[in-house]
Amino acid sequence: MSATRIDGKAFAANLRERVGVMAAEFEAAAGYKAGLAVVLVGDDPASQVYVGSKGKATLAANMASFEHRLPDDTSEADLLVLVEQLNNDPAVDGILVQLPLPDHLDEQAIISAISPDKDVDGFHVINAGRLSVGQKGFVPCTPLGCIMLLTDRLGDLSGLEAVVIGRSNIVGKPMAQLLLDANATVTIAHSRTKDLPAVVRRADIVVAAVGRAEMVKAQWLKPGATVIDVGINRLPPEPGKEKGRLVGDVDFGGASEVASAITPVPGGVGPMTIAVLLRNTLVAAYRNAGLDVPESL
Repeated sequence: MSATRIDGKAFAANLRERVGVMAAEFEAAAGYKAGLAVVLVGDDPASQVYVGSKGKATLAANMASFEHRLPDDTSEADLLVLVEQLNNDPAVDGILVQLPLPDHLDEQAIISAISPDKDVDGFHVINAGRLSVGQKGFVPCTPLGCIMLLTDRLGDLSGLEAVVIGRSNIVGKPMAQLLLDANATVTIAHSRTKDLPAVVRRADIVVAAVGRAEMVKAQWLKPGATVIDVGINRLPPEPGKEKGRLVGDVDFGGASEVASAITPVPGGVGPMTIAVLLRNTLVAAYRNAGLDVPESL
């Protein structure tokens, strides 16, 4: 048995295309483009790449992109002033402050300063609360992308047993809540879980989000399970090579012999994150303009 590869890249491309069409419809209805503001503090190379790709994707989806690149030594007070300006700017529907921030800045204080109605990353404590009690808010992009891939693959998740490995506020906890909302039976597992392989082996759905390369082995999996691998880890380079391979938190080769479907790394969950960010921004734009959000979003 060889697992079906869940093609996140193709799904994300389709989602971005749909968002682009609906963003044009929004502009026609509201008289202006939906706008996403991205704030980058410092010169972290990976963050620079992310911010650049988010800007291009925003423009390609018929939305306005506002980039604010600040020096590494920007004070917390100055950053908070910028966030407040963006909160009050009617052209900005979504605000994203690129993480990680330099050490001297309090990430939680900055995230808390973003208006919950413009918090398209879904990290604000109010949006976390809205998710937990079933109100409309914004869900972090990666877990929302994962649940889209799962429902596309499996349809109704009711009654399925799901194990989420990882308990971060960005992926693990919201992922578990989304699965619970879809009527799955959910276990959150983590580094202190006793007999982790036995817990994972019960699961019809496994979401791995721990940040440890190829930790989840084939023998951990129930035959026929659906596996969503959120991890992205670079292995040390092999002799004579400059860069090591990118791998997930799941041993893809072994798991592919046991699972029924699995996301590859790269090309699985990764491309979904920016696509869902664009989707969240357009949802924010509709809500901020007092317009009904299209059901297909």
